Amino acid sequence: MSPEVNPFESLQEQIDDASDYLEYSTDVLERLKHPERVLETNLSVEMDDGSVEVFRAYRSQFNGDRGPYKGGIRYHPQVTRDEVKALSGWMVYKCAAVNIPYGGGKGGIEIDPRQYSASEIERITRSFAKELRQIIGEDRDIPAPDVNTGQREMNWIKDTYETLENTTEPGVITGKAPESGGSAGRVEATGRSVMLTAREAFDYLGKDIEDATVAVQGYGNAGSVAAKLIEDLGANIVAVSDSSGAVYNPDGLGARDAKAFKSETGSLAGYEGATEELTNEELLTMDVDLLVPAALENAIDGDLARDVQADIVVEAANGPLTPNADDVFTERDVAVFPDILANAGGVTVSYFEWVQNRQRFYWSEERVNDELETIITNAFDDLVETYEETGAPNFRTAMYVVAIQRVVAAAEEGGIWP
Repeated sequence: MSPEVNPFESLQEQIDDASDYLEYSTDVLERLKHPERVLETNLSVEMDDGSVEVFRAYRSQFNGDRGPYKGGIRYHPQVTRDEVKALSGWMVYKCAAVNIPYGGGKGGIEIDPRQYSASEIERITRSFAKELRQIIGEDRDIPAPDVNTGQREMNWIKDTYETLENTTEPGVITGKAPESGGSAGRVEATGRSVMLTAREAFDYLGKDIEDATVAVQGYGNAGSVAAKLIEDLGANIVAVSDSSGAVYNPDGLGARDAKAFKSETGSLAGYEGATEELTNEELLTMDVDLLVPAALENAIDGDLARDVQADIVVEAANGPLTPNADDVFTERDVAVFPDILANAGGVTVSYFEWVQNRQRFYWSEERVNDELETIITNAFDDLVETYEETGAPNFRTAMYVVAIQRVVAAAEEGGIWP
């Protein structure tokens, strides 16, 4: 990972790259490169031993031209203001890329949740929800899970908001447990869209995904779900990694078995289905047909990109490549299918959850998965059509062209408030 690369500057550079293929004035594009507002707050929370700790927390609302702000909340020690701004911007263009009616937001707390008890995490979460109360709502800003958060935290935020507002409003947040208004299919949604993007990418490039070799960096929810669904297409998952390192078996690891082992032990280290343990860098530079970076941003920089041997990269994480890495892959004709398409399943099914919450009518998992497949495959078609028509240098730039056009069109139709 390259922490010296500012993710917010990476986002702005991606917008600049797409602007070469758009006929918009500088002022129009400049507006699309900065958040509309950022909440920065300090949470003072009592710990189990009676002491008080202070946690820095953020919520960025980047752009609301196409609908309410939408985006996850992450708990991680590397959360920063600029990271949250970047993630909220990527959400704007992700929603526009798959053409769902949301803007972009993102939140986070600078914390290592592994160091705290469940009761402490609950108090921290509810403290953050109290601060968010003034700026969220089902027509304003709808948070969701992200790194190190899930149904549990979303349920606590929903309960805190509804209690303080003295209302019932399940659509204030998505990624909830089904019993609290969550949608079927939400947990697997991000990994499913990665699989769908990989399937469409192989087909478009004239390659067979059956028997393809696959390496997955990051074996959390998105990475592990993507691995098992890609394996179901007949591909061979030969290497996966988590924070403990990477494991490898040239004959295939068994995506589900590897996930079960990690869930039981807390890491992939010692997984009996592996023949060898590798470093994270060795996994990223393996000679495989498909590489799925599914950890944090800036996992692959320009130097490392020169050693990557994969033919196709499908981004499950947000911003896993630095702009320099993108340049290297473009020079080397490595096909990179961007995060704003590939991992958009999470926000898409969050949209479905929001719709179901507002209607108080819930869908089957089969319907959710069918609707998701339609949206992702239509977005993939928009991507390749724009890529071929514009002569964009890579798929990321083409996807940004699609997304920016949609955001600008909504802004122009709304006009500028005096």
